[in-house]
Amino acid sequence: MSARELVYGRRPVREALRGPREVLELWASERAAQSEEWLREVERPRVQTKLERDLSEAAGTRDHQGVVAWCEPFRYADAFELAAGEAPLLACLDQVSDPRNLGAVLRSAEGAGATGVVVPAHGSAHVTAAVCRSSAGAVEHVPVAVVTNLARYLEEIKRADLWIAGATGETGTPMWQADLSGGIAFVFGAEGKGLRPLVRRTCDLEVSIPQLGRVESLNVSVAAAVLLYEARRQRGV
Repeated sequence: MSARELVYGRRPVREALRGPREVLELWASERAAQSEEWLREVERPRVQTKLERDLSEAAGTRDHQGVVAWCEPFRYADAFELAAGEAPLLACLDQVSDPRNLGAVLRSAEGAGATGVVVPAHGSAHVTAAVCRSSAGAVEHVPVAVVTNLARYLEEIKRADLWIAGATGETGTPMWQADLSGGIAFVFGAEGKGLRPLVRRTCDLEVSIPQLGRVESLNVSVAAAVLLYEARRQRGV
């Protein structure tokens, strides 16, 4: 495991400074150092002013917005601890491999106050610099756990007060008619693939988001946002 991990972008770096892991080194372009007031307030680590090309080379992309940092490695949560609490609200992703989708799901999960996000060890995106960028820094504030076998994990955590709810397009119970007020572990499949059969069989119920337009389905991150917030609404929050 690397002793440090890259984070780039203004919001991701700012949230990393506010989050639990230590920021070890921080670079900023002259323009960002002058325009971003929060950079002037950083005491540790000292902000180092660098050329734009140096930032692009370090980040491996020009999408760094003039700010690059190196942090302690991301600390993954324990998936069973996330499920053990009272009325957990989980987003479980079945082989969602696009880091931009994972980042967007993390942003939605953090905004909805979800308990955490669970991904399988294989065939899924994990936390990287691109995921941090796509999540706009939300990854620093929402627990993420990795499990060896997602279907087995879902089977083991289900209980009377924790249901497994598969997001299955138009075939499931419309979300407004489904009872999402208790503990829920939503399971979302990769776009175009859906849930794998073994994972789908673990579900206690299947939930759909009513489609009023002509598009067949929603992006996984949008679906996650809609269902997580509907669960929150049903809880009276």
